[in-house]
Amino acid sequence: NCSTVLKTLHFITRPLSAEEGNFSLAYIITIHKELEMFVRLLRAIYMPQNIYCIHIDEKSPRDYKTAVQNIVNCFENIFISSKREHVVYAGFSRLQADINCMRDLVNSKVQWNYVINLCGQDYPLKTNKEIIQYIKTKWNGKNITPGIVQPLHMKHRTEVSYREYVHSGVPYVYPAKIRKAQPPHNLTIYFGSAYYILTKDFVEFTLNDARAKALLEWSRDTYSPDEHYWVTLNRLPG
Repeated sequence: NCSTVLKTLHFITRPLSAEEGNFSLAYIITIHKELEMFVRLLRAIYMPQNIYCIHIDEKSPRDYKTAVQNIVNCFENIFISSKREHVVYAGFSRLQADINCMRDLVNSKVQWNYVINLCGQDYPLKTNKEIIQYIKTKWNGKNITPGIVQPLHMKHRTEVSYREYVHSGVPYVYPAKIRKAQPPHNLTIYFGSAYYILTKDFVEFTLNDARAKALLEWSRDTYSPDEHYWVTLNRLPG
């Protein structure tokens, strides 16, 4: 019962300030377990002027998917990703899950300003207003995707080809004995966090630019590509 969900969980149903009402955030949340934790997270970051894309791991139990869908159905600005991945830890599928949500978000009617990605075990330390003010003051028009030139001890992640395997029902990523070609367009690979706050312009760039597409294809058989993909593209001149 949606009215019970909204009332008992005390979801915020109107913008708490004019500043927040005029600055919409998009969220990508990738989840696979612990429904109660997901609901707590969603309740903490929910604002009616924001938009939320939920990616549920295709491997998740059916009753978990149904429960999440039932909650999502109560909100016009929350939706399930139109394409879902069988997510493997440190695999390409984790990066693809974010990109699937990004495609949905850029096609939505909500005119959001920045996108933030989270996993189901995250929880905010700041209010919606504090997050917006932080972005506006320090990062206006810029992306928050910190990183450095790929360190020597991390080079194995992109120098050899990695494959996804399944052992006793558990999927994992393991290196194959194949050396990878150099990155496309002579790109310098940077290494950083898989988590980010990105402008809408940058998201549209990553979905459409030839260099971004080539890097995505090249990254398919790398280890944990979400830790180099965004930061490498963000370092491109211009």
